[in-house]
Amino acid sequence: MAANFVIPTEMKAWVYREHGDVASVLRLDPEFEVPKVQESQVLVKVLAAALNPVDTMRENAAVPGYDLAGIVVKAARNVKKLKVGEEVRGFTLHASNGTLAEYTAVEESLLALKPKKLSFEEAASQPAVIQIAYGGLEKAGLSPGKSLLVLGGASGVGTLAIQLGNEVFGASRVAATSSTGKLDLLKSLGAELAIDYTKVNFEDLQKRQSEQAVKAIKLGGSVVTIGEHGKTKPPPAFSFVATSDGSTLAKPVIDPKGPFPFSQAIEAFSHLQSCWAAGKVVIHPIP
Repeated sequence: MAANFVIPTEMKAWVYREHGDVASVLRLDPEFEVPKVQESQVLVKVLAAALNPVDTMRENAAVPGYDLAGIVVKAARNVKKLKVGEEVRGFTLHASNGTLAEYTAVEESLLALKPKKLSFEEAASQPAVIQIAYGGLEKAGLSPGKSLLVLGGASGVGTLAIQLGNEVFGASRVAATSSTGKLDLLKSLGAELAIDYTKVNFEDLQKRQSEQAVKAIKLGGSVVTIGEHGKTKPPPAFSFVATSDGSTLAKPVIDPKGPFPFSQAIEAFSHLQSCWAAGKVVIHPIP
């Protein structure tokens, strides 16, 4: 029998009140309206959320956050697979209805049951980045016998790309770049060659990744960059932006400074933007 939940009309949510620096414009609203469930959606009590760089680009009056893990507390009548009371993970694609809130409404198709072996914070760290990493490697045509270079291997996407390159796509060799302090992490995830970009000259690698990566690949290779809408890439580089089917698993990598409590969302964003994060920056618990 499905559990019954008392759903309030208002909730706590982090909201952008105008455009600008996150620390200046992101505010905690204790009386934000709980979103209404539309067709094919469920209402999720968010227990953990993870940050992505794109979260800093939300519109005015928007709640940031895409990744989440939580419990279904209400479902539209046409929802078929998920039931009230089930633990789920996934992400929302709504421009205004994000996951840095006590509740969020999400399409059923963007959620999957939370693996029992994962905590809520581990489950929240995966949805967007694993789809981006998997989809990018698939689009690039990575297959057994080919080698893979992951720029920014300690990032959320990078940590997943290393694992998937080895374990799913069967790359013959995986190399990855990071700063000095993160090289052991890359090796633990399966990078045969961990490259310290602070010591190896990649011709301003961090500033012009697509152009320099193209110079590094063999004839017939591919370069994938992530989420850069409208920017022209030098052939054979191309952009990839993720969608979700809620599938695929790999080892979660959560930044060691986290998880950050809900009240410290601004501090979490500052850490993400510092470029010193390793893995995913996670918000947990959410009240």
